[in-house]
Amino acid sequence: MIHTEEYKQVVEGLKKEFSYKNVHQVPRLLKIVVGMSVTEALKDKGVLEKVAKQLEIIAGQKPLITKARVSISTFKLRKGAPIGLKVTLRGVRMFDFWTKLVRIVLPRMRDFRGIDPKGFDGQGNLNIGFREQGIFADLEYDAIDKVRGLEVTIVTTAGTNEEAHRFMERLGMPFIGSIEKHGKNK
Repeated sequence: MIHTEEYKQVVEGLKKEFSYKNVHQVPRLLKIVVGMSVTEALKDKGVLEKVAKQLEIIAGQKPLITKARVSISTFKLRKGAPIGLKVTLRGVRMFDFWTKLVRIVLPRMRDFRGIDPKGFDGQGNLNIGFREQGIFADLEYDAIDKVRGLEVTIVTTAGTNEEAHRFMERLGMPFIGSIEKHGKNK
């Protein structure tokens, strides 16, 4: 996807739309971070291994265990306790995950109306939350012991939300409003 005709058309279209003088000003994907919170890991250490296998299947890369930064006595959480997993995708794996997300996962979602553009953080990065990991077709339904949510953060070089929105929309991300504008099957 990095040097395909489709990507070149996206770059040329954005150059014209935003009057970029140089190709290097056009936004591009830097990384995609997929993370899951596993609070049950405080009680049962085996849960972390099960969820790590699931996240590895989803992302195609072994996850990193994240640890608590501070202690919170109310939640019986100690500093340094493993509480989550994350995977940082770059390069070819990042584009493979992007393609899987945009062309397979999102269209399969029930009652999907599009991604909310309010998920942008003000610096051109998009956060998407999923309520269950079962929407990824790679996971076997029987292997899922408990429904857990996950978060996908798409980091771009765009300086503004508008630039990132147009960039991702041209790459195929279905945003709310763009589905009605372009038709559901596009």
